[in-house]
Amino acid sequence: MTHTGWRKPTPGLLIAEMHAEAGEQLSIPKSKAVAAVKRVAASLGLRTGDIVVLDTLCAFTQAQDWEAGRRPIVWASNAYLEEKTGLVLRSLQRHVRRLCEAGIIAMKDSPNGKRYGRRDDDGYIVQAYGFDLAPLAARAEEFEVLNVQQIQEREACAALRSQITISRRVVRAKIEKARESQLRGPWRHLEAEFAELLQSLPGRSAALDTLNYVSDLFAAFKERIEEAFTAAFDWPEQSDAQTFSEEVVTSADVVPSTSNMSPKDDSDDMHLLTTNELHPVKSNCFEKKHAAGAAPKEPTDEPVEGAGDVDLDINWSTHTRKRKSDVDMPMIMIACPQFAEMARSMENGYLKDWNDFHRAAGKIRPMIGISEDAWGVANKVLSPPIAAAVVALIFDKQSEGQIQSPGGYLRALVERAQAGELHLDRTFFGRLSEARAV
Repeated sequence: MTHTGWRKPTPGLLIAEMHAEAGEQLSIPKSKAVAAVKRVAASLGLRTGDIVVLDTLCAFTQAQDWEAGRRPIVWASNAYLEEKTGLVLRSLQRHVRRLCEAGIIAMKDSPNGKRYGRRDDDGYIVQAYGFDLAPLAARAEEFEVLNVQQIQEREACAALRSQITISRRVVRAKIEKARESQLRGPWRHLEAEFAELLQSLPGRSAALDTLNYVSDLFAAFKERIEEAFTAAFDWPEQSDAQTFSEEVVTSADVVPSTSNMSPKDDSDDMHLLTTNELHPVKSNCFEKKHAAGAAPKEPTDEPVEGAGDVDLDINWSTHTRKRKSDVDMPMIMIACPQFAEMARSMENGYLKDWNDFHRAAGKIRPMIGISEDAWGVANKVLSPPIAAAVVALIFDKQSEGQIQSPGGYLRALVERAQAGELHLDRTFFGRLSEARAV
């Protein structure tokens, strides 16, 4: 305020005056108007001192001042405001100026530049010059809408941050598992790319558009990681101890080996399968003779009805000499009928080779509570065909109430397989014997 009593007009003051004229036509409770502006104070650029001054000015008004056709004008002196707010004059003037420029209050100046006013016997303002709070009444609805938008934006930002966190943790876990298990794939390059993505993570105050962009980046990268992880199991890594050719996906020439087995024992106890090597053998067909209850004998070349064009055997071994066994994929399907029914329903009613069998086991695995990590370790240690056979056995045993924790049961098998003691044929033959007895 100048010494002459005239105030220099600014765009903020002119806008505040326009809001004051609109607020004079409205009737709104003082508490509602004050609460509305406080909820969006940060967005309006208001500070704590500004809110303190505004509260003090509003406390000076009365309820009837906020009725339609009237203006809530405050003519409190500087000394009164300094006493109530605890601010010095310079600070008080600075906060008042910020409230005016934000369009929260307006100034109604007297001819001599002084603030004064009076009320009639009913308490209504008859004449007043000072701080005009009518803009606050005019903008209360605007502030409420802005508050709703801010709440929605905060919720959207929180959801996007959660999505980014989930994607980041999934990516990190799969990269670490792939590097630990030495899976085939460009994992070193993907790990470096992931490190660059982490450096682009925004801060807590990031805008919604920024979070949307970053979330899309992490989602796309997560999809690439999952594709690489799946491809690593479709094409298992070759090593000195285990050789897996591409034919395991397209043909029926690869089978696992075991040791210390006796298919003549009808015991249903689980014997773990050794998985040091995989030896290619010719297909053996057995479905008809086992379905008829015949005792195991040397394999024949007679085709099996319903077994498909591909019928893989598993090459078993005894303590003293190697021999071929009748344990193959169709036999597992007979020994585990509930798994067979579920697998066929997932593969269009027909499993033609071990690749179909393994894919069906991978789909059924989460249904019985076997985690993706446990499944990956089983594929690495046992080999994919044997891991799938174990899932088939676990599925039927859980359905029969014999297993309470499929994941723990699988981990126990893997641990014993790592010790070179895994035998499974006695269990499958035992289940066939039980089927014959029934």
